[in-house]
Amino acid sequence: MRNPKILALKDLAKVRARLRRAGKTVVFTNGCFDLIHGGHIRLFRQAKRCGDVLVVALNSDASIRKLKGPARPVFPLRERLEILSAVADIDYVTWFCEDTPRKIIAALLPDILVKGGDWGAGEIVGRKEVEAAGGKVVRVPYLPGHSSTSLIDRIRTQFREAKDP
Repeated sequence: MRNPKILALKDLAKVRARLRRAGKTVVFTNGCFDLIHGGHIRLFRQAKRCGDVLVVALNSDASIRKLKGPARPVFPLRERLEILSAVADIDYVTWFCEDTPRKIIAALLPDILVKGGDWGAGEIVGRKEVEAAGGKVVRVPYLPGHSSTSLIDRIRTQFREAKDP
């Protein structure tokens, strides 16, 4: 059965055009989201409060391996899409295969681009495109200790300690 919240870019662009005509504020964020934790849920919740419709774009598996190494992602793209489609604050989920989401942001031109506070203002990909189209960029405060990488490292350490008495 097709999940109506999971859309390829071409279909999402049609939805975006319809939302624009309806005067809806579209909020966009992106990331790997390969191990969902409280920091992610907080980001989604705060992003959703910025507008009417929240779109989340996921890095492809190959893109994550390039960024994070061969042991990532924890969950493959199809599963990450399903997991995020179940999050109430998220209206649509899509994906991108490029190293950055610049192409998808330029295609959708969201009204608001949201990133976590661990990203510096000058590091936010898509900022120029969004602001040039009259949109704005919002940085959500980072929740220390809640990165997927730090959680994976903590799990590995605890597992090793449990195995080695």
